[in-house]
Amino acid sequence: MPSHVYRVTKYDPADRDERGHYHGPEDVVSDHGEVEAACLKAVAAFAADTGVDHLVVREPEVSSLVHFGGEPAREDFGLDALFPSGRDGFHDGARVPLDVGLELVRVMLRDGGAWCRLEVEDTFAVHVGWDQYLYVGSDRACEQALARTRALGLFPERLAASPYAFGAGDGEEAPGVQRAADDAFWVDVRHAVAAGRAGILEEMYLEGASRWHHLTGDSVDPVRAGLAPRARLAVWPPLSTDVEAVLDSLPADGLVEGVWQCEDGLVHSAVAHEEVFTELASRMSGARAAALLSVYADERVPVCTAVMPDQDGVLRARWRI
Repeated sequence: MPSHVYRVTKYDPADRDERGHYHGPEDVVSDHGEVEAACLKAVAAFAADTGVDHLVVREPEVSSLVHFGGEPAREDFGLDALFPSGRDGFHDGARVPLDVGLELVRVMLRDGGAWCRLEVEDTFAVHVGWDQYLYVGSDRACEQALARTRALGLFPERLAASPYAFGAGDGEEAPGVQRAADDAFWVDVRHAVAAGRAGILEEMYLEGASRWHHLTGDSVDPVRAGLAPRARLAVWPPLSTDVEAVLDSLPADGLVEGVWQCEDGLVHSAVAHEEVFTELASRMSGARAAALLSVYADERVPVCTAVMPDQDGVLRARWRI
């Protein structure tokens, strides 16, 4: 995180108690109007003071099982209008012009289901937290931006660091090997497929969103060519053709992920709890092959994992599989 970090909010510090809790009149959701516009102008002012004209998307995510936002999650999470390829353009490492970056800040302020860090390495960063809290970091003091922010009616406060900086969250920078999905990895995948130990690949292209691919000796290379930049990969055993036995193994309660291949060859998945197991079984009953996977981390053990490197072969993704 850059050395100068500010918390920028609409909350007057005079309305905070001795523990820093806010008790004033401002609502915790976006007004979609003047205050939201002021936040975007403040970020633009800090970017101008820092001398950046673009931002880089880091660790993007969308809401999946549960949405805790202050507003209903949008079907496209507000992303389709920002990227020519829709959600596919929202990936780790995506470089976006400043105006698109500001629109991503708007999406996050509206709390509709999409989130990411916006950064320029060691130079600039914008993080959006709960309840309309903005954290802006710069390698410069940004005195003009601070004055502009105050003139907009917002309250910038100096902090030691952003609570949303990478590494501050649970599980980030966790110990363990982060393997690149390089040529050697794909050789191992081909061997595992040929030996019958691998049959499907989970492509986690966003936090909270996955695509599934059927692996055969002929499909490994085409699947590799179509994967999202910096996607996290998990290789799983082949699906079972005894779909009836798979469905009979549904637990009495809890959460489970069903994965199944339809007659058209496409692989689908759905996470379900006991109240909708009947619906899940109905969706899977006509499948060519299927499997049930645990959603609990200590029980969810794939054959192997890796993260897609950049085109130059360097692994720059920070998130963990």
